[in-house]
Amino acid sequence: MTPSEKTPLPTVHGPGSHNTANDRNFLDRLPDEIGKTHELVLKVVPMPADCNANGDIFGGWVMSHVDMAGAITAFKLSRGRTATVAVKEFIFKQPVRVGDILSFYSSILHIGNTSMTLKVEVYAERFDAQGSYLKVTDATVTYVAIDQNGRPRPVRPQSAAEGTTPPQA
Repeated sequence: MTPSEKTPLPTVHGPGSHNTANDRNFLDRLPDEIGKTHELVLKVVPMPADCNANGDIFGGWVMSHVDMAGAITAFKLSRGRTATVAVKEFIFKQPVRVGDILSFYSSILHIGNTSMTLKVEVYAERFDAQGSYLKVTDATVTYVAIDQNGRPRPVRPQSAAEGTTPPQA
């Protein structure tokens, strides 16, 4: 196959010209369920110091921010300290680039006695295509509520004054 016979790359939605193979899944807006079932917990812009040897943002940098985003929800649910105990699944769907605006959304999958399993989804707005969203990764993360000694404790601690569990936030 000669270069002129190659299939043209797809055109993506949104403003700006994005005609790269990595940007096939742009959305003109976030999926409807995001606003209903997910909470925006973190927004960050990666910088050049966060790049790997390929010039994309280092996957570990994204992973640490996913953990921070999930931890915000876990802190709120447990009303105290938590520890990350498991990452069941972490899928990178698209590369993250310097200057992308990353939005981290978290949703609750399960609340147990001492643990919480959350899903964190990350959407990017490319620097030159703001207003269009691209899902770059998601992960399933489990946190355990811990006491001051680092031991597991109930997710919803009892209120000392009432001896009852406070309502969920």
